[in-house]
Amino acid sequence: MRRPAGLRLPAAVATAAAVGAAVVVALPMPQASAATGSATGYATQNGGTTGGAGGQTVRATTGTQIHAALCNRASSSTPIIIEVQGTINHGNTTKVSGNSCNTAADKIELKEISNVTIVGVGSGALFDQLGIHIRDARNIIIQNVTVRNVKKSGSPTSNGGDAIGMESTVRNVWVDHVTLEASGGESEGFDGLFDMKDNTQYVTLSYSILRNSGRGGLVGSSESDTSNGFITYHHNLYENIDSRTPLLRGGIAHIFNNHYVNLRESGINSRAGARARVDNNYFKSSKDVLGTFYTNQAGYWQVSGNIFDGVTWSARSGDNNPAGPNPQSNTSVSIPYSYRLDGANCVPNLVAQTAGANKGNRVSDGSCSPTNPTPGPTNPTPGPTNPTPGPTTPPPTNPPSGTNLSIGAGSDGSSKASGTSYGDVRDGNLGTAWGPSGATGQISIKWGTATRISRVVIREASGSTGAIRSWRLLNADTGAVLTSGTGAGTITFATTSLRKVTLDITASSGAPRVAEFETYAG
Repeated sequence: MRRPAGLRLPAAVATAAAVGAAVVVALPMPQASAATGSATGYATQNGGTTGGAGGQTVRATTGTQIHAALCNRASSSTPIIIEVQGTINHGNTTKVSGNSCNTAADKIELKEISNVTIVGVGSGALFDQLGIHIRDARNIIIQNVTVRNVKKSGSPTSNGGDAIGMESTVRNVWVDHVTLEASGGESEGFDGLFDMKDNTQYVTLSYSILRNSGRGGLVGSSESDTSNGFITYHHNLYENIDSRTPLLRGGIAHIFNNHYVNLRESGINSRAGARARVDNNYFKSSKDVLGTFYTNQAGYWQVSGNIFDGVTWSARSGDNNPAGPNPQSNTSVSIPYSYRLDGANCVPNLVAQTAGANKGNRVSDGSCSPTNPTPGPTNPTPGPTNPTPGPTTPPPTNPPSGTNLSIGAGSDGSSKASGTSYGDVRDGNLGTAWGPSGATGQISIKWGTATRISRVVIREASGSTGAIRSWRLLNADTGAVLTSGTGAGTITFATTSLRKVTLDITASSGAPRVAEFETYAG
């Protein structure tokens, strides 16, 4: 946003700002925000995300001035909009003290505060080697800024190497039209571009560019840090990234209309029980763009409308479990907010025109065309989703439709062969399996309350296809035989309400192995 016509700054103020002193310029537009549009995705939930709307607008050209703006508020929750122009770096960012702030000299510190908007204006805002740290905070908007080359090792260091990092009870953050970039991976001193950990929830990253880094970003710092979630990623460009686009540990994420180019090792890494809804994204010239990687703690995904263009997939082995070729849904994720859904085939061009800082904050109009921001999201408008040719490995026999009710259920059985587990039949991973200790045996799926099912899909593990010769499907609540037959695959029967269903393998050749015991309502 340009300064209103005719507005002149006092000479003393202009001089102080030029040398980086902690002078905050209050602009005569207390109810106006340079931020455009309204929050989208999960940032609209939990009371919504409005940042500093309604508060005073100030201009800052140094990091010290950003900190001073926070510290000069009446309280740590007084709304404020900070318009940033110019280059923010270590040389012009110092710690400022006050009752309404808790700042530091080596990063832009949004700590123990709320109701803040930071927005780039004029010729642009560049945070050079200086990260933005959000901690114990809520209702934050960051829009139209570039953050580059933040390091955790070497010199200078900032924010643990994260371009934007959130941790410790953070709620409702909208990061929009930003460019986050590095110049290498961990060995060069960089870490994540967009990280969330230690109870961070209700966050949206939209219309942004993340590029040239080893790590795109994570949700959860370890397999035990699963208190994070409700994250939306939409209309972003991930380019020249090794992995973590993102890495999800626990929680729920909605990932739609993003463009992924040259992901070198892995992409969306859902693990430790995370559930990702992955809709209408375009993956280009990349490897293992979806799955559970580098752990044996599985995550889950619901997929639709994605395009895999020049994507290669590794074989499943050990803790490497890609979802492809031909990814299939193994969970169902319900989205509580309205949103526009563009067709995947137009995502590359659309994202090129809208994503990143200094793009005029343009957004999609829901029909594959960029437009100026409009207030708030609208109901989904599905676009075309015809995929371009990608991997053509045949999908599993009888691919599932509907919600696999086994995901999240319990399981037990009559016996298990060495190296197999009852839980392996409900983990969404065809690379793990259960098998009885002999040629026959029982495996069950069970729920805490009565569940209506009318279809089961039995998937045999690779190398044991055809081993199951005959079976019975039992209502374990009553012992009644629902149906019987031969061979694995899809089993249908009259809709039955039960708490436990059992596959009883009565004859087999060799050692039968069941990779997945899927259950469906219809």
